[in-house]
Amino acid sequence: MGDRRSGAAVKPAGGLDEQPLIPQVRRDRPDKKKTKKDYERSRREKESGSLMARSLNQNKKKKHVAEKKATVYPTEIEVPESITVKELAEKLGREVSEIIKYLMLSGVMVTINQNLDHETVEIIAEEFGAKIIEAEAPAELAEYVPEADDERFLKPRPAVVTIMGHVDHGKTTLLDALRSTNVAMHEAGGITQRIGAYQIRYKNHKITFLDTPGHEAFTAMRSRGAQLTDIAVLIVAADDGVMPQTVEAIHHAKNAGVPIMVAINKIDKPGANPERIKEELSHEGLLCEEWGGDIIMVPISAKKKEGLDELLENILLVAEMQELKANPNREAYGIVVEAQLDKNRGPVMSVLVQNGTLHVGDGILAGKSWGRVRAMTNETGRKMKSAEPSAPVEILGMDSVPEAGEHFYVMDASRARNIAELHASRAKEEEQRSVQKVTLDNIFEKIKEGEMKQLDIIVKADAQGSVEALVQSFMGIKSDEVRIAVVHSGVGGITESDVMLASASNALIIGFNVRPDANARVLAEKDGVDIRLYRVIYDAIDDVKSAMAGLLAPTVKEILLGHAEVRQVIHTPKVIVAGCYVQDGKITSNSMIRIVRDGIVVHEGKIGSLRRFKDDVKEVTEGFECGIAIESYRDVKEGDQLDAIRLEEEVAEL
Repeated sequence: MGDRRSGAAVKPAGGLDEQPLIPQVRRDRPDKKKTKKDYERSRREKESGSLMARSLNQNKKKKHVAEKKATVYPTEIEVPESITVKELAEKLGREVSEIIKYLMLSGVMVTINQNLDHETVEIIAEEFGAKIIEAEAPAELAEYVPEADDERFLKPRPAVVTIMGHVDHGKTTLLDALRSTNVAMHEAGGITQRIGAYQIRYKNHKITFLDTPGHEAFTAMRSRGAQLTDIAVLIVAADDGVMPQTVEAIHHAKNAGVPIMVAINKIDKPGANPERIKEELSHEGLLCEEWGGDIIMVPISAKKKEGLDELLENILLVAEMQELKANPNREAYGIVVEAQLDKNRGPVMSVLVQNGTLHVGDGILAGKSWGRVRAMTNETGRKMKSAEPSAPVEILGMDSVPEAGEHFYVMDASRARNIAELHASRAKEEEQRSVQKVTLDNIFEKIKEGEMKQLDIIVKADAQGSVEALVQSFMGIKSDEVRIAVVHSGVGGITESDVMLASASNALIIGFNVRPDANARVLAEKDGVDIRLYRVIYDAIDDVKSAMAGLLAPTVKEILLGHAEVRQVIHTPKVIVAGCYVQDGKITSNSMIRIVRDGIVVHEGKIGSLRRFKDDVKEVTEGFECGIAIESYRDVKEGDQLDAIRLEEEVAEL
């Protein structure tokens, strides 16, 4: 017998002692067949496994049903003023399909994101065993009331003076004389169509001036100006007299409770009669000091700069009597005077700081807009690091264009964002509620109103105040035959989305001091959308009125000849030549040229000369370069778009 530890194979001799102690059974021998008992045992094992799995699944289902039965649905729910089917289902703890099924059985077809009116919500909640509780408005939506300042911290501040009066009575010319600038020459049609805020220094005293438009369409802007001001200076032309907007300005100033001064302008003109002006003003309750009243009236000539010192002396006197004070060592708040969308800089707003000091980097809230003061400039364009009370400044850094007249407040940027989002959502809910829905109750009324036509209008302008003025003017037009509805209004150039909205709603687009971009223009021609462009507001109002009456006079239609881009500006002693590339169409020597910068029209005029190299030419077509000199205009910049137009008179139709 060999040694077992050696690892060599040992062949057993066949004796009992040589058998292994534990028998080795090979179950996988190919020569061993499975018996009937083996198959039976295998089948029982499989069946027992499936029975176990089935039992586990049944237990799961029973548990799920038990949990479902144990669900407790709310008995009271808070519902905002506007709620969708999905949101209501979530508040009731139900499936959306349950709500839709109930409404369908009641004969009402709805979608998952459709808004429900309050009465419908009450019926659904009652059906599902819940009671409605009115949701309280978030505390952030309450009007912010600045804390009162301690008298010890108050310091004198400059007076805010509003220049008010009728159109073309010399308000802006007076400010030009005071500031030695020339604002009036840049106003379309010679009228101011937005609020300007300026600050001057006179005898070591600062005075802030607000220039408000005089045309009747700007009632809201004048009202806003009166609310901002400490002193109202009413300007009346000595050769014209007290006009409707003069009377309206007097009422605004009286309602605002601010002291009134009168500047009788144009005393140098033939036919000027200051005494007649004083008499007419006395009928409106303004009695001058010479006649025993308390109203200071100063005769001036803004054009010849006569009487300006006397006017400024009296303004300082009235301001001193008012003892105007503010606390510069606190967080700032004030009023948004004007706001607009700049293509390069984004939302830009002009504000007047009423109290506190505004710093670059401050978080700021203005209605539905919020942001951080990224940059700040004064009316001359000089960069500012801070703005004290009564200072007018222009601010960059808002997320959207705020509405003119909104109050602005300095606060933490994250808090400002939260409040702005709440304001925006609340405004959206109110807008959705204001949209009239067709129901079984008002279908007959809608059918009857089919006899009355509706003119849908989309308003786009270069500034928020202009948008507001246009919308109010259009909504103020009353007619028995035609009703006006402003489908959309906004600040900035006319875009493709505006044209698509106009096409869908069959609306007319009114553009004020803005122009459509190339894509919008092509789409408008394709869809047949009528775009009306204006630079003077009462032209737009008069056209709409005349069209509604069917008396629209023949108008001058613009035939667009082509577009060119300024790629180089060449300075010569006599003229400024714009080196241009004609993008499409053609430029002719007798065409009118419109300069568009960032979607805003900056100038319209005639071509002084059109050249190819050194030769004068009659026209330059697409794909070629040329030099264009524009008559009486030198402020051409690289990147400006030039529109070549031809004017034709035709019968206008809306």
